[in-house]
Amino acid sequence: MPASRIVLCTAVALGSSLGALSRFATASIIMEIGVGGDLVATAFVNVAGSFIIALYATLTDRRGAFPASDVSRQFVMAGFCGGYTTRSLMGLETFMIILDHHALSGAAYVTGVIALSLLAAAAGYRLGRLFEPSPPGKTIEECRALS
Repeated sequence: MPASRIVLCTAVALGSSLGALSRFATASIIMEIGVGGDLVATAFVNVAGSFIIALYATLTDRRGAFPASDVSRQFVMAGFCGGYTTRSLMGLETFMIILDHHALSGAAYVTGVIALSLLAAAAGYRLGRLFEPSPPGKTIEECRALS
């Protein structure tokens, strides 16, 4: 039985609130330890979020190692990952770089983050596929019948 819209909306709302809090905490830690400023923090959460969503989607689809319900998939993918990543802030930061007369730097930043996000998604997908259950092997009788 499919989940109701209210249940799905609630799952997305709860997931996105946890994702947004996690993004804030991650960015705060990155800036506190001095690894980088706002641009590095935004890039990090977007790249990490791409890895997380691809890994989770792969692990929990119908043929994945841990098939999950629509509600839990929406909680994590639309909710948590949607709240954790921030394409809108990346757009604003890039726009501000360009406004500051650094168009090449802005283009390099957004291109780099998108490229790294795609690589991270590919890595999450590949890792998730490693956990897929292998198809059942043939029995000795089936092998003998083939010869």
